[in-house]
Order: sequence, then C-alpha cells, then structure tokens
Amino acid sequence: MMTLTDLPAHQAFRAAARAWIQHNAPWEQLAKIRQMRFAGQPFATEHEWLQVARDWQRKKFDAGWACLVWPQAYGGRGLTPTENVIFQEEEGPFVELFGPFMIGQGFVAPTLMAYASEEQKRLYLPPLASGESIWCQMFSEPGVGSDLAGVRTRATRCEGGWTLSGQKLWTSGAHHSDWGIVLVRSDADVAKHKGLTMFFVEMRSPGITVRPVRQLSGTSHFNEVFFDEVFVPEAQRLGPVNEGWKVALTTLSNERLTLGASTPVGFEEIFALATRTGPQGPAAIESEDVRLRLAEWYTKVTGMRFGVYRMLSTLERGGQPGPEVAVGKLVGASTTQAIAAFGLDLLGARGLAIDDDEVRQFHSMFSFGAIHRLEGGTDEVLRNILAERALGLPAEPRLDRGPFRDIPTAPGDAN
Repeated sequence: MMTLTDLPAHQAFRAAARAWIQHNAPWEQLAKIRQMRFAGQPFATEHEWLQVARDWQRKKFDAGWACLVWPQAYGGRGLTPTENVIFQEEEGPFVELFGPFMIGQGFVAPTLMAYASEEQKRLYLPPLASGESIWCQMFSEPGVGSDLAGVRTRATRCEGGWTLSGQKLWTSGAHHSDWGIVLVRSDADVAKHKGLTMFFVEMRSPGITVRPVRQLSGTSHFNEVFFDEVFVPEAQRLGPVNEGWKVALTTLSNERLTLGASTPVGFEEIFALATRTGPQGPAAIESEDVRLRLAEWYTKVTGMRFGVYRMLSTLERGGQPGPEVAVGKLVGASTTQAIAAFGLDLLGARGLAIDDDEVRQFHSMFSFGAIHRLEGGTDEVLRNILAERALGLPAEPRLDRGPFRDIPTAPGDAN
C-alpha cells in the first residue's frame, strides 16, 4: 500500500512545503479559519472571507504552490497528484480557504482542460489558479431532483451562438462567481442523455439573475440562477453539440474525487469531545458503546484515506479512477452527519445552547452533512453507480427511454 512518506523525494517536498507555509500562511486569521471547517462563516462579512481566501490563493500562486498538478502553461507546476496531496496535508487548517476555488479548480478546470481550445485554456486557467476568477457549476434544476440528465434549461441556436432560457438551482457560489459552466437541453427530440450540450458563460451576462438561497445553517452558499434569453457565443461551447452528457461525466467524476478526498468528516471533533472529562463525570469514552462508535468511524476515516492513496496510485500510473471515486463521498457524507448527531447527543441539554462555539460547530457539522449527502450525487445515485458500474449488478428498470419530449413531467413543466 502506498504511503506519502515512502520516498526521499516526497520527504524533501513535504519539508519544503511545510517551511513555506510556516512563513507565509495567514496565521493571524487562524482562529476564524478553524471555525470554517464545516461551512461556518466566522468572518464579519462574506467579502472579508473572500478577500482572505483570495490573498492566500494569490500568495500560493505567485510562489508556485497553487494547482501543482496543472501544466506550467496554465498556472501550475506539472507535479504529481501525490505532491499535491502532500501540500494539502501540510496546509492543515488553511486548506479551508480553498472553499471559494474548489469548484473552479477541482471540477471545472479538468473539464476545460479536456474540451476547451488551447487559446481558452491559456486565457482562463491561470486566473482561475491565482484566485483572480471564481467559477461555478450550474447543473441541478427545480423538479429534476437527482436526475441530472433530465435538465430542461433550453439552448436555442441563433446567429453567432446560442440563447439559453431556464432555471438552475443549488448552484454553490454563483453569487460571487465570475464564470460558470452550464449543462442545457439542446434537442428534446432525442433520448434525454443524447440531447444535452455544455457551455461556459460569464455570470454578469445580460439575462442572468442570481438569487441566494438561505440554508438551514443560516448561510446562503447556494443560489437559484435564472436564464432569460442569455446569449452565449458558439466559441463558448464545450464539446460537440448534443454530447454534453459525456462532458458532464468528466466534471462529475472530478467533483466526486475532490469531495471525497478533501472534505472533513468530523472524527477529530467527536474524539476530542468523547475523551474530555467534565463536571458531569468521567469522559464519554469510558462507555463501551462510545468506544465502539469511535472505532467504527475511525475505521471508515482510515479506509477513506487509503482509498485516496489508491486513486493517487492510479493517477501516478497515468490511469483514471473509475466509479470507485463515489465511495469517499458516499461514506464521508453519511459519516459526518452521524458523528454530528452523536456529538449533539453527548452534549445533552447543552446542545440547545446555540451561542456555544462547540455546540455551534456540531450544528454546522450536521447541516453540512445534509448538504454533502446531496451535492455531487445523492446517496441513492452513488449506490446505483457502484452497484452497476463497479460490481456489475443488473441496472434498475428505466421508464424514461425514447425522445425526451415524450417523457412524462410534472403538471406545468414543459420540455
């Protein structure tokens, strides 16, 4: 099994990364950054948070520590995935500042590298790597649920390009994004997976309206995005017309890999709570039931970590991870929510005191877990992917074959 400390070259790289981070990280913001671990917002305003994140990203970019696996021509260093993970490990709590750039660098950039023109890659990727530009991903829609291929936002040909009309929902970071990729319906007369096309759009284009959605946690990270006859030049199409599903799979695979590899689970927090003694008596870990729960979660966290190492080994050999990328996100999201719920149980009546920082952390963790179980594919979707594509089990019966236009929809919906 691969480890990240086996090779001397890795040890030297880790030492260099650690030294640079020690001398350049925004240590004065450390207390606030730690509170961001589960989508918290300790900064006075979102603008302040974005500025701290941009400053750190720009500092990494200028020193050659940003987007390490990207080619140098696009703002990276052309290093290996292993070295990239080593840097993230050494970054520690400051990796939370990656949040505004996760979608752009983790999901969108691989799609641009695969389908954009060389001129577009050199134009759009370096600002993305430096934090100068922020990108979002517009896939989900009202009434579609987890059936991504059922999108109804329409793309209609016009002189010089296309016009887009429709609505997207649950778009993370759209309200502070400069650009976004969008999956739309370009042909309703073919099967639903065959009539999709992917574009990238400037979020300030005429006809685009972004409305934040208030979440359970009290923040507004998600958004509704409305398209009202938005013009998109032909040059901003990614991949062939009506083959957007293939493009979307590139995005989704990298989304699940990124979310599974980089999202916190909460084991450190629940272990610290369980091992602490207090005025109510001995530490919770003295209970056999608590120890069994901790052992189960530690096993899952360890398995997830070594699953990431396995995928890194595949990437190092020039291969591409398959459907197994869904495992980390599937296991991690449900584990996060289970840990948060148990933490609130251990806190007892104190768990109702939302002005308590520790309590607030577990509340944020629980809300984050609920969100994480939906983004990048619901639990049910990921289980089907693993069953059908990894285990070779029979596919579920489908009732949505044939032209998309003929698929029954909810009353009032139009294809």
